[in-house]
Amino acid sequence: MRNLTLALILIASAAIFSVASAAELDKAAKEDIARHRVMATAHENAAKCLEAGKSDEVCEKQLQLECKGVAIGKFCGMKHQH
Repeated sequence: MRNLTLALILIASAAIFSVASAAELDKAAKEDIARHRVMATAHENAAKCLEAGKSDEVCEKQLQLECKGVAIGKFCGMKHQH
């Protein structure tokens, strides 16, 4: 019983600490999160473009435009096989 109580206290402490640290994100972390959201939106738009029947070339150019200045590389930070 004592071990269970100790384990629960440790889990609760870890949860409180992680919530507290997540609430105190620094400026760099917030900027990184924003960049990831821009890239995610660009990739979602590329998927919708392909679903609409447009060519890879057209959709890839749109992806590159939406990611310009945000992602590294030609493929908006992500490349995969076709």
